[in-house]
Amino acid sequence: MKATLLYAAVILLCTACAPSKPNTKNASVERSDDRAFSVAVEAWLDKSALEQAQAIAAGELSSEALVKGYLARIEKLDGDVNSILALNPNAIEEARAADLARKNRMRKGPLFGIPVLLKDNIETSELPTTAGAMALVDNDTKRDAPIVARLKAAGAIVLGKTNLSEWANFRSESSISGWSAVGGLTRNPHMLSRSACGSSSGSGAAMALRLASLAVGTETNGSIICPSSMNGIVGFKPTVGLLSRTHIVPISYTQDTAGPMTANVNDAWLMASIMAGVDTKDSATLEASKHMLNAPQQSMLATDLKGVRVGVVRYRQGDNPHVLSTYEKALNSLTAAGAELVEISDFKQPESFWADSYQVLLSEFHYTLNEYLEGSPADIPVRSLSELITYNQAGSRELALFNQDIFEKAVNTDDINSPEYASALALVRETARDKGIDALMAQHKVDVLVAPSNSPAFLIDGVYGDHSPMGFIGIGYLAAIAGYPHLTVPAGEVKNLPVGISFIGKQWDDEKVLRIGSIFQAKHGAYIKPGLLPSRLHNPALLDAVKGL
Repeated sequence: MKATLLYAAVILLCTACAPSKPNTKNASVERSDDRAFSVAVEAWLDKSALEQAQAIAAGELSSEALVKGYLARIEKLDGDVNSILALNPNAIEEARAADLARKNRMRKGPLFGIPVLLKDNIETSELPTTAGAMALVDNDTKRDAPIVARLKAAGAIVLGKTNLSEWANFRSESSISGWSAVGGLTRNPHMLSRSACGSSSGSGAAMALRLASLAVGTETNGSIICPSSMNGIVGFKPTVGLLSRTHIVPISYTQDTAGPMTANVNDAWLMASIMAGVDTKDSATLEASKHMLNAPQQSMLATDLKGVRVGVVRYRQGDNPHVLSTYEKALNSLTAAGAELVEISDFKQPESFWADSYQVLLSEFHYTLNEYLEGSPADIPVRSLSELITYNQAGSRELALFNQDIFEKAVNTDDINSPEYASALALVRETARDKGIDALMAQHKVDVLVAPSNSPAFLIDGVYGDHSPMGFIGIGYLAAIAGYPHLTVPAGEVKNLPVGISFIGKQWDDEKVLRIGSIFQAKHGAYIKPGLLPSRLHNPALLDAVKGL
């Protein structure tokens, strides 16, 4: 087990240059196999956060039992998956305080007593925020990111931090998703030989195993959607500017956003409605008050999709017949729910689109990371990207698996005041917005676009890094670069691996996207329980087939 005191322990790890993390998960928390934990509580762990909150409010369930239940499940299931990076040492105490407040009729907030996991690039006062990097082991800022403060104001309890692809997967072009120097390697709980995808890998894997009621991830380009799809959960990337990015380790101020990673759409909808709001320190959020979400209520949820026109994107659906079959079944569920499907077969983008989009991220990363490192109140050893590069070169653990070529490119790229940056940003935003999502939706008169979220999880590869044999599919990159809302919902499975379907809307169409996704999930009902298989060949149904006659 890993400890809540991971950040002290990791110094010893670095000194010893050990190849794997120490056994550190259960320091200073009460034994999570407390005898009071019962089968009845176990059943609550798989219910929605909405149901759990209602049960706590009614006195049918205690927050302490829920927190202890998840700690027991973490101890039981997370050993090989390695999704949890650190645990809040005060979680049980905070849960007891919540239960006492309920008894004294002081309960407040729709997430009262509900445990939440945070990706470890999001600041919370209980724990350091490392982004998985040795340089930030001591980044204990004692601050809550505004989105975390909003969750706490709604009654949520921070259960701990999830592992991530280090620096949100923006360090190396040959990176291994789910790996960080601090957290080690997170694996896909469906098949341990497969990637949990990045960069919110820990949040995706943890929610697939139901190790907390809710989780939060972050995305610049695919880092909520990919791990959600490949781990078989719901992931929602909101419109950039709906949620504050203050006190979150950054990559890009035009694309970064946090978002919910949950078991179902209504929980994601509730989380988004709570975390949304204006932050005067984040200029992107200044319009958020005009687009706040209503929390999902049973009375406001439609029961069908009559009158909804859905744009079926074909040009990046890939050619995997198993994925296409799963996609068609999901489309049939949309039709059965009353939606009208509209085929969209083609989309063209400028030749320089990918190069320009990379240029934008390199320029913005250099600027935003320097700003974050300079502004941290913690005692950290680096205050700039150039210092970080030098720091990584001095140790053995950081560069053991792959290099830092993205860092090296970013430190030498055009800055955000250059005409080259301005030109690249204008091209990619026009392509993704005006001539992309906006144009496709207007031309075909549709309410939402759908596509496969991605291929099934690819193998973890310590030689070549991340690569998908049949390619990365879907149009999530357009939503990411445009800064538009994108929801992935489990659609089915391909050879024991989850596949998601994406719902994408225009800027500020967040509630519409969530509403449509909620109805789809209620009608389609795909749920893929993780098997914790070492590989697909360990599936009991295939054991005879892999033996000799």
